[in-house]
Amino acid sequence: MASFVSNSVEETERIGKIVSSYLIGNEVIAYEGGLGAGKTAFTRGIVSGLTDEDCVSSPTFSIVNEYSGKFPVYHFDMYRINSWDDLYSIGFFDYIGNGILIIEWSENIEEALPDNYIKIKISYGSSDNERIIEIEGLNIENTCI
Repeated sequence: MASFVSNSVEETERIGKIVSSYLIGNEVIAYEGGLGAGKTAFTRGIVSGLTDEDCVSSPTFSIVNEYSGKFPVYHFDMYRINSWDDLYSIGFFDYIGNGILIIEWSENIEEALPDNYIKIKISYGSSDNERIIEIEGLNIENTCI
């Protein structure tokens, strides 16, 4: 597991951009973190590393936002997803293997995640702006930010 400390939104985005350089185009990335922890900021970093998109927002109401670039990126918000029927109705399983899936509120669909998913846990640190970012399932242990 790799662990990073971020002291600003910009640092969180920079760590996300670093992570993007390790991706090969078919990963499932599952976030764990509370409201306002920095999941969307981390996604902005990943997307900026893979596309020319400069407007990344949380897909709270649309369920999924799509971005085109080096690889397709599908940014999901599973906050309101509560069942397998919900997953089928949004076509979730059709996306797997066809790009990078980034999933906010992944704990709501944990049973549906593939075995080899990447887990990114973002926790609040000791100050208002500090975040602890832990990454499992991606070999970036010796990376400096």
